Amino acid sequence: MRVHFDEKADAVYVRLDDSMIVESEEVQPGVVLDYDASNKVIGVEILGVKQRVPLADLREIHVKIA
Repeated sequence: MRVHFDEKADAVYVRLDDSMIVESEEVQPGVVLDYDASNKVIGVEILGVKQRVPLADLREIHVKIA
């Protein structure tokens, strides 16, 4: 899994695996899901992050594995 924050674009992209993207769908305004050939979600893009999470400092992301 890879997470990329583009501060200039105010967007976060989470890539779950390296499968080829065959379809994308905006499921809510500013939230786009990318799908592979098996219709599995392989990527999530969130636009307008600063408006959605105003106190977030996305230059440092903590991951908790349970």
